Amino acid sequence: MRSQDLSLLVIFDAIMTEGSITRAADRLNITQPAVSNAVGRMRSIWKDDLFIKDGRNIRPTLFAQNLWAQVRRPLEEIEDAINPKGFDPSTSHRVFRIAATDLMVDLLWAELRQRLETEAPAVVVQTLPYTISNGENLLASATVDVLIGANNLMPAMATSEILIELDYVCVMRPDHPLATGKLTLDRFVEADHLLVSLSGDTRGYTDTVLADHGKARKVAMTINNFASATKMLERSNLVCVLPSVTAKASIEAGVLVSRPTPVPVPGPTLSMFWHKRVDRDPGNFWLRSLLKDIVARS
Repeated sequence: MRSQDLSLLVIFDAIMTEGSITRAADRLNITQPAVSNAVGRMRSIWKDDLFIKDGRNIRPTLFAQNLWAQVRRPLEEIEDAINPKGFDPSTSHRVFRIAATDLMVDLLWAELRQRLETEAPAVVVQTLPYTISNGENLLASATVDVLIGANNLMPAMATSEILIELDYVCVMRPDHPLATGKLTLDRFVEADHLLVSLSGDTRGYTDTVLADHGKARKVAMTINNFASATKMLERSNLVCVLPSVTAKASIEAGVLVSRPTPVPVPGPTLSMFWHKRVDRDPGNFWLRSLLKDIVARS
């Protein structure tokens, strides 16, 4: 293989990984015109358009997708052979950025900090808000190293691993009218509901399930975080369908109670997501392994 062909493959791989000529240029530390010129040479040599403009982004052709599937792993192996990378958490000063909801922070971050103090005392973890709508951009722009979110909300550029499966229950005050007697579907939809909406949407998955049964509920209030939900429920006549772990402490303290939803509302499967560009990065792999271990022990 000529060195020119290999150089084009490296640039091609960067464009496919980043999904952008501009980001590919930044990744390779070359100018955007140089990348554009390389794309022109690729099109001439490989006799395919390779990339088609799609708004502000570019979309690879079928030829480009098939080519990348064949050359990506060999290019990674060449890079690893030439520039072997290592990661030692005990001495590293690396800064990791994780996008997560307050629910996941509440569940895992105290244990995460304890593990860092023992295993990686100089490592810094910065937490960014995850609002569903910003997930793709956070990964594409390399703003975060790992994102924790629902399984069905991430783009193809991300790699994922299941972290935790949650179950939904209906939560309310102990003296709420729905806390006694059978929680029928009619009683459930007639209540005033609180919705935790990270995206700002006024409909949640519960509403989709109810629509399948020909029912609709009244969402009387929405909030954008889980931390406030239990306080709202303790001091109001609202009910809320929540992951059971969210209200566990309040239920154990006797200030809230939970009831099964009158129709099954499957809980979300939360996964760790990371961009394919860092799939083989030892530091990122260590962080993902640490988070997975914390969940397994909790």
